[in-house]
Amino acid sequence: MHARVPAAAISVPPPLGDHLSLPATRDIMLIQQEVLFAVREHLRSRGFVELLSPLTGPVTDPGGRGAKQLDVDFYGHRYKLMTSAILYKQVSLRGFPRLFYIAPNVRAEPLETAGTGRHLFEFHQIDVEIAGASREEAKNEAADLLIAIVRHVTEGVPDLLASLGRDIDFFSALLQGGFETRTHTDAVADLSGYGHSQDSGSEIDWEAERVLSRKYDRPFFVTDYPKGSRGFYDREDPDRPGVLRNFDLLAHGGYGELVSGSERQSDYAAIVKGIRESGENPAKYGWYLEEARRGIPASAGFGMGLQRVLRYLTRTESLWQVTAYPKLPGVVSA
Repeated sequence: MHARVPAAAISVPPPLGDHLSLPATRDIMLIQQEVLFAVREHLRSRGFVELLSPLTGPVTDPGGRGAKQLDVDFYGHRYKLMTSAILYKQVSLRGFPRLFYIAPNVRAEPLETAGTGRHLFEFHQIDVEIAGASREEAKNEAADLLIAIVRHVTEGVPDLLASLGRDIDFFSALLQGGFETRTHTDAVADLSGYGHSQDSGSEIDWEAERVLSRKYDRPFFVTDYPKGSRGFYDREDPDRPGVLRNFDLLAHGGYGELVSGSERQSDYAAIVKGIRESGENPAKYGWYLEEARRGIPASAGFGMGLQRVLRYLTRTESLWQVTAYPKLPGVVSA
């Protein structure tokens, strides 16, 4: 068995050549290869078409939690690096009603996120979108995808997991399915009982995700986030004003969010209203709004963090350890 460098001994990535030569990095990249195989095999078997997502565009996901968008000069025009290709997913549904990306994203997260173990400057997301779908359908697809990934990896390369210290019994309950659903209100109340104060009007904070996810033996959903805690593209529940038709899938064992998804807002007037309510100028989203005016299919979908899934599978402390070319927020590296 290869010797492993204790995760606690490393706070930032070593020089790139040293990182790439670690036996642990090699094993994790082999597991990543299996994860990507499982994703493509599973989604294609369900009728999804893979597209290659854009790296730049006139507009991107507005982001959240303090992350900043980065501009590039596109021949005299201000374009954005993709923080998420969600707006492109919606538009693409006109030609591809069941689609997915393995999408590269760039997010200038706040400097303090460098030490969370959960954030990278560059990362990849498994993005899935389904025309005409409900939140429940998107939740089911997310759960089934995660189960397919874990089953493929635990059955196909258990030796690699063992070399990284992961006992596959950790996933026994997950492979049985039956993921519980808690509302955001439920989660806030649960956290209060665990001694953690969580703002009822905000996303579940990172420490709260860790606290919650240590209480379960398999992943679980949190739904019904309050309006304003997420992007304007998340659809508000028409029967419950102020509540979004969205969800997160949190991994057990303290690993927190793996998936974030929702039903999407597709009505042009509602999108414009949502942009204004978020404090932004609709003119900024001219390209997207023109597509919405022409008609965007109603849909639901999700993004699953590839590196977060790898961290969960391989029992590592930090996302940079499961990335071949890691870049932490604010840490200058190759």
